[in-house]
Amino acid sequence: MSKKLVMAAVLGVAAVMTASCAGQPAQVDHPSTVHAQARPSPDTPTHPVVNAPASTDGMAPVIHKIQTDKPYVFITMDDGAVKDPAALQLIRDSGARPTLFLNSKYFKGHEDYFRALQNAGVEINDHTMNHPNLRGKPYDFQRNEICGDADAIEQAFGKRPTLFRPPFGNYDDNTRKAVASCGMKAIVLWTAAVNDGVVQFQSGDKLKAGDIVLMHFRHTFTQDFQAFLDRARQDGLTPMPLWDFLA
Repeated sequence: MSKKLVMAAVLGVAAVMTASCAGQPAQVDHPSTVHAQARPSPDTPTHPVVNAPASTDGMAPVIHKIQTDKPYVFITMDDGAVKDPAALQLIRDSGARPTLFLNSKYFKGHEDYFRALQNAGVEINDHTMNHPNLRGKPYDFQRNEICGDADAIEQAFGKRPTLFRPPFGNYDDNTRKAVASCGMKAIVLWTAAVNDGVVQFQSGDKLKAGDIVLMHFRHTFTQDFQAFLDRARQDGLTPMPLWDFLA
């Protein structure tokens, strides 16, 4: 298969974001843009893999959206509080391969549940140990929460996370420094969210190519995931694994 040069940019625009976990994400202070040479993915070799922007001054970049000329959309799932037994089959049937951002306080004691999801094709990433609001907290506190969760994920699931999502979407420069120090490549926010079976948009009235969508492990998991799948289909988009675009 021939390779072609693709232009890929990570958009870090200051914007009012969709509510998450009863909070509002912070605005991005340091937009990042990257241009990368596409290369085949070992798992899904028919689409490009894009490098995340490099850390600058020891601070991880912040990503809201993937700039792509393909009709791709990315689903992410946070926290892990509610372990819906239907999730495994739903994810298998969808082929969507979500990115999970888990708190160790929720997955500890339930490793088998999330390991089954991992075996179905999801990737597990960092969301802190205890889900605190990080913004304004001392560096050492933030680093302990972030690195501690990364260590727990690696021990439980055999792979160290490469991406981080701050609880409530709130972060500051100490967060960005701690994320880089803990060995992760980027902070990932979102451009749309699903709550109570309704897809909510940061702007406009539909999902767009490159959107990163947020949902949670809640009692409405089945309703929310199906709403995302239906909306993506309605808007002509295909769910893709986020990590393939942030290698």
